[in-house]
Amino acid sequence: MQVFQGIGIVRGIATGKIYEVKRDKAAVEEYSGDVNPSHEWQRILQAKADTETQLAQLAERTGCELGETAASIICAQQFILVDEDFLAVLNEKVWQEKNTATVAVSQAGEQFLSHLKSLDDSYVRARIGDVEDVINRLMDNLRVNTLVPNFTAHVIVVADDLRPSEITQYFSEKVKGFVVRNGTPNSHTAILARMMDVPCIFKAELPQETHLSGREISIDGETGVCYLEADYDTSVMLATKERTEARRRESRSMLRGLPTITKGGKELKLLASISNITELESAIKNDAEGIGLFRSEFLYMGRKDYPTEDELYEVFRKMAEQMAGKKVIIRTMDFSTDKRADYLLSLKENNVVFGFRGIRVSFDHPELFEIELRAIYRAAAYGRVAMMFPLITSVWEVQRIKEMAANARRQLTEAKIATGDVEIGIMIETPAAAIIADMLAKEVDFFSVGTNDLTRFTLAVERTSNQLRQYYDPYHPAVLRMLRMVAESAKRAGIDIGMCGELAADPEITHELIKMGYDELSLPPALILETRERVRDIR
Repeated sequence: MQVFQGIGIVRGIATGKIYEVKRDKAAVEEYSGDVNPSHEWQRILQAKADTETQLAQLAERTGCELGETAASIICAQQFILVDEDFLAVLNEKVWQEKNTATVAVSQAGEQFLSHLKSLDDSYVRARIGDVEDVINRLMDNLRVNTLVPNFTAHVIVVADDLRPSEITQYFSEKVKGFVVRNGTPNSHTAILARMMDVPCIFKAELPQETHLSGREISIDGETGVCYLEADYDTSVMLATKERTEARRRESRSMLRGLPTITKGGKELKLLASISNITELESAIKNDAEGIGLFRSEFLYMGRKDYPTEDELYEVFRKMAEQMAGKKVIIRTMDFSTDKRADYLLSLKENNVVFGFRGIRVSFDHPELFEIELRAIYRAAAYGRVAMMFPLITSVWEVQRIKEMAANARRQLTEAKIATGDVEIGIMIETPAAAIIADMLAKEVDFFSVGTNDLTRFTLAVERTSNQLRQYYDPYHPAVLRMLRMVAESAKRAGIDIGMCGELAADPEITHELIKMGYDELSLPPALILETRERVRDIR
């Protein structure tokens, strides 16, 4: 038996035969005499079309199996295929420099990646892995490589690195886990692995040997340890640990219908964060006490035109009805570079993180904003619906929102269309909003803290950046002070205070959040019962 350490990304025990992902190391076709640019360009266009089709199919399958949040990661990769700068370089490599298709794609890809790496924008640099993924897929299609095999036995996929599109391709009943020698815990690949809930280890010190394929490996996604051909005692230990976890999952199922309350009597509401109507089933199955975050922008994505008011209304109404009186918080469209609707916007400014996104997009497209507001008010006639607004920095923004919301409801009333009362809340995800939380609290019915953005904006760190990983600290004193300050402002104003960022599901801080006074936590549905168990254990 050999033992290798890594970093656990998704906990769980898994055993299977190693399937080693081998990168195609074949050299690109070098210039060898006359090149027919027209022929090479047609090869590129065909590879581009094949790549677009593959990504679209992959996004559709990912959406069905893992939800729209996961699908959006794959959809976002397609931007490189329509990027004007990239296509211009490709054109030059073929028609002017008369390179073969593979040389053109390889060189254009290197040039484009070099440009991204030179930008002083950690968010853009964090997308480099996605760009590499698409470039490699283009190269694969030019070489007509084979696809993922149809596994007949349980396997553990081992790779130096896994691209986001690859990890979703390997997702099947036969693939029991992933071991990656590189990778970062906050990468898109890691996010997808967590959504799959398949044991996964990154930074694994597994040797790069040609004879690994086919050998048995057992992995512990909690400790990050890999056991190559585990001995009898280790196998018994892992089997015991797996049975213990299975019993815990069964025990958690008994918590359905019970309140989320500490031993000291402090009650907490656990709501679900979802991105589409299909995820509602998981929220109900896991006994969510409401929907704490519905990301409405995903209703605008993967389309050729924006949704109509009736289309939005139908989705919102179904949620309200199926949640049967439990609160449903709809966040209005929150577009950014990785959540795009290209028919609606083109986010091409240099600073995409702090620029044109959130409520600013809604203000810039008032006709679309009013459509969404009307759809929300119509849905509120069928249940308890609230609306929440992203990227707030000033009181005047909230006041303008309230005026537009009142106007939208007035339009419906004049048209004799049924509406319902809707609570108005805002995301606290900027330091500006946190600092003036006492002023904002006078304007709204509730706060929801988006800790992912609040942390990165406060610390000036993009959380997916490997280079800046050591600086991203959600427990930083400045972040914790802001969380406490926002909660105190909410309590003084008598409004609810919730949280919908990754910290909401972090077991290391749950007790502290309760002590700060947080009323609600919005989590991925699969984590609700686990969190309820933890809260009911707090004294």
